[in-house]
Amino acid sequence: MEKTINLKGITWNHSRGLLPMVATAQRFSELYPNVNITWEKRSLQQFADFSIQELAERFDLLVIDHPWAGFAAKTKSIVPLDFYLSDDYLADQERNSVGQSYESYFYDEHLWALPIDAATPVAASRPDLLAEKGLELPKSFEDLLALADKGLVAFAGIPIDVLMNFYTLCCSSGEDPCQNDEEVVSQSLGIKVLKMYRELASKIDKANFDRNPIQVYEAMTKTDEIAYCPFAYGYSNYSRNGYARKVLHFHDMISLDGKNNLRSTLGGTGLAISSKCEELDVAAKYVEFVGSPACQSTLFFENGGQPGHLTAWKNDEVNRQSQNYFYNTLPALQRAFLRPRYHGSMYFQDHAGDVVRDYLMNGGDEIQVLNQMNELYRKSKTLVLS
Repeated sequence: MEKTINLKGITWNHSRGLLPMVATAQRFSELYPNVNITWEKRSLQQFADFSIQELAERFDLLVIDHPWAGFAAKTKSIVPLDFYLSDDYLADQERNSVGQSYESYFYDEHLWALPIDAATPVAASRPDLLAEKGLELPKSFEDLLALADKGLVAFAGIPIDVLMNFYTLCCSSGEDPCQNDEEVVSQSLGIKVLKMYRELASKIDKANFDRNPIQVYEAMTKTDEIAYCPFAYGYSNYSRNGYARKVLHFHDMISLDGKNNLRSTLGGTGLAISSKCEELDVAAKYVEFVGSPACQSTLFFENGGQPGHLTAWKNDEVNRQSQNYFYNTLPALQRAFLRPRYHGSMYFQDHAGDVVRDYLMNGGDEIQVLNQMNELYRKSKTLVLS
């Protein structure tokens, strides 16, 4: 009689984060009856902040955010998946990466998680509200400001999302952030971006500064007050019939220069295995199952997941069920900026957003804001986190 193998996983608390893992675990246990996989959940903020080293002490499987890759490489709290997955399988995953999703988990010559979920900030709208008011989707920043003047615009304003949107505006204005060891961006560009961002922020409801993307989409679907969000991490769940009171449509973003759409900051999630896991081969077999193109395009997506495999993004049935979410937003994914992943990057990510958010809400001196960010950035380069 085969021994029973029990694996525990930790993911994040949203239909997109939990349900596909529960569904894939159930199906996997039907295929391998001696294997039981149970999933627990944590909040979106804990997902961004909580050390994976601590989680790896308690769980066999972890759904993680790619900025942890450098930390993982340093601490070895999770295992390199290239030791357990075949070269052919990984070649297919790399070939079918949505934007730089595969690369985002590759650090120090190893793959630390499999990109099972792909996301970046994209635009979202309520077509019914825009039509009712005789309005069109904005194309330029000027269009966006005009729509915001009507009180119809929102964006996620908690610190982490504010920082990601700051990155977006920098990338889209000609400079990728964090490209040297001394400053986040040049002073001249930083001042320009902060002023632009503050102008938009001054026109939105202050309630948005306490909202993450999920809460923005909930506000857009529960009420009829917000018709457009210019940038927030996309959630295909809200584009599916029956998920919320109203269906959202998702789009590529506006252009700052009339030629190129905004370039946002890559998100998504990866499936990792703890170095404390005692059944590494079985855990790897489950990771392989979840990330397979067949599972991604069917079981994973149909249970609320947002796939990380390109074949699912280009699948006609997947798009039919989601108002073409994946077709419409794929260009944004393909050009998305890959944020820093060095060992101390999480310290900067955890603190710099507070500085930008305070400026957006209360105003202030842009040079002082940039100096504070640069000080945090330089400190993060010297940290040895545990």
